[in-house]
Amino acid sequence: MASGDALASVTYEPRVGGRIFERAEDGAEHDWGEVLIWEPPGRLGYLWHIGASRSEATEVEVTFRTAVAETVVTIVHRGWERLGAGAEARRDRNRAGWAAVNEAYGRACAVAGRA
Repeated sequence: MASGDALASVTYEPRVGGRIFERAEDGAEHDWGEVLIWEPPGRLGYLWHIGASRSEATEVEVTFRTAVAETVVTIVHRGWERLGAGAEARRDRNRAGWAAVNEAYGRACAVAGRA
């Protein structure tokens, strides 16, 4: 979490132009991005600039496709070239973040599948 608050919440405003932000327990908000594509249930796209200014945003697109008895989730994170010399370090930090998100998502799906 940008705030360092383990009890903070993250909100995606469900519309194009919606904010993606963190709200700490003390009410402080930290912008993470902006929704660019909102096409439930198949597609979500957003600018991503957690811990950076909007001018340093990258773009993320997530698609969900039904395949037989499963859902295929594809994540494309692009726009790194706009960050110049700092791109590689930011991409490495994001890889670690995606690994944690994907693991948590997999656990949540497994639990939902048993319900």
